[in-house]
Amino acid sequence: MTNKFGKTVKLLFIVLILILITYFVHKYGIENIRAEVQNFGIWAPLALFLLRSISIIIPALPSTAYSILSGTLLGFRNGLLLICLADLTSCSISFYLSRNYGRSLVRDIIGKDFITRVEDLSKKHFENNFFLMVGFLMTGLFDFVSYAIGLTKAPWKKFAPALIISILLSNPPIVALGAGLLDGSKKFIFIGLFGVFLLALVSSRLQTSLKIDNTKTYK
Repeated sequence: MTNKFGKTVKLLFIVLILILITYFVHKYGIENIRAEVQNFGIWAPLALFLLRSISIIIPALPSTAYSILSGTLLGFRNGLLLICLADLTSCSISFYLSRNYGRSLVRDIIGKDFITRVEDLSKKHFENNFFLMVGFLMTGLFDFVSYAIGLTKAPWKKFAPALIISILLSNPPIVALGAGLLDGSKKFIFIGLFGVFLLALVSSRLQTSLKIDNTKTYK
């Protein structure tokens, strides 16, 4: 899968998810859908957790759609909690795999088309700058960044707080969009759009300063 083809597939997947969400919301109503999700008990949140986690461990898969879907189906608070836990778990796994098994395993997991991006990130020396590390983990490249940091000498005790801060700052806007756009909550819509704007600004600044091809804006 080429980078261009992969980006197209991700975009189409996100668009498809949004179309399906809109269709079912208009057909059945958001409250009825959320009530049905609750009837599934732990299985619906568990499925979202696994899908989000897998999409991060294998960065070729789209992940943004699950943040939107989580906010739509579970509401803002529960949806945000689930996405944050999934990100914390999956990014930690990515860091662990990269740190303990090196480039060869990472290449087998993410594919040869994406290993160059990880290697490029690992050479930017942002592991020496905590705030720069947080900034990169807040961008759409966070899945690659987790692998990249594992290839550097940055210790876990430095990566973990940077990851937690980035998760708490970057996830709420996307989950808020999912929770607000389809049930008309102006508060969540405003939070989501404003947060997305800030994330795009951070991504743009990092891309310009370190000359990295960042076509992904959201987590």
